[in-house]
Amino acid sequence: MMNQPPIPNPPRAITTKDVMYLKDAMSWELLTFKKFHSMAQQVQNPQFKDALERAGQMHQNHFQRILTHLQVDNNAALASLPNTQLQ
Repeated sequence: MMNQPPIPNPPRAITTKDVMYLKDAMSWELLTFKKFHSMAQQVQNPQFKDALERAGQMHQNHFQRILTHLQVDNNAALASLPNTQLQ
């Protein structure tokens, strides 16, 4: 893994390619959450059940966090960016 510092804030505007990546990540997180939840319903051991539920909740939280990045007015964000095109 690279030793890059995390980006403190997402960019104000996101590209179409970024949206596609975020949608993929959301799909993976949702699927993982569903799998952990399903497994938790099938086990009898309370410790395993709890661990599976906590893992599922973590992925559900990741899903919600990614969703917040998609809930922006991208047109307004793009309009607020400085125009860097050469005239």
